[in-house]
Amino acid sequence: MSWVAYAGLSALFAGLTAVLAKIGVEQVPSNVATMVRTLVVLAFAAAIVAAAGQMPAVRSISGRAWLALVLSGVATGCSWIFYFAALKAGPISGVAPIDKLSFVIAMTLGVLVLGESVKPLTLLGAGLIVCGVLLTLPAVQEAVGRLF
Repeated sequence: MSWVAYAGLSALFAGLTAVLAKIGVEQVPSNVATMVRTLVVLAFAAAIVAAAGQMPAVRSISGRAWLALVLSGVATGCSWIFYFAALKAGPISGVAPIDKLSFVIAMTLGVLVLGESVKPLTLLGAGLIVCGVLLTLPAVQEAVGRLF
């Protein structure tokens, strides 16, 4: 499968995740919901690595890679904690678009930290994402509603 297909499936499951998470946090503290989700992800990932026979590869991870992966895990944990807290307090239609600003942040960091290049149409797409997120904010919707 191509990276585009993997990314499409990721988006599909991320959308499903938002709906299921919103249902799950209705009567559960958001931090508890995050813990349950994390345990499921841990078990699921461990099963996939074991089934693929990749457990021995853990011993060959370099110190730099360990550091990056651990910090990535901390960032993921923080993201999930705040995502579940946001879902607990707000609608998916408000939380999910703001969460998608992660694309703009990741792209910017890719340029600044990794030296990646970005095509003009990608920049335009990032700008449109920012505009789309702004349009989902209640304050912007109220302001536009007063104009019309």
